[in-house]
Amino acid sequence: MSNVFLALQANEDTRAIIEAITEDNPHAVVHPSPAMVKIDAEGSLTVRRETIEALIGRSFDLQELHINLISLSGHIDETDDELTLHWNA
Repeated sequence: MSNVFLALQANEDTRAIIEAITEDNPHAVVHPSPAMVKIDAEGSLTVRRETIEALIGRSFDLQELHINLISLSGHIDETDDELTLHWNA
């Protein structure tokens, strides 16, 4: 399988998002840098709105993710509730 990744700005707004991603994707590997955080995962990586909302204590529109998104790799499947990166087999 190939890796997918998501790179986010390293700031206060993304702290809970990164925590939610790692909670929902225990196979993911986080690579922090001074200005960004890259999250790699083999096969697929899913960002769930519900998990983020539980951590930040308010409603969260997954489109807000794009404000702090630097880059990503993989095919994207997106709904109002989840964003999944994967590579087709």
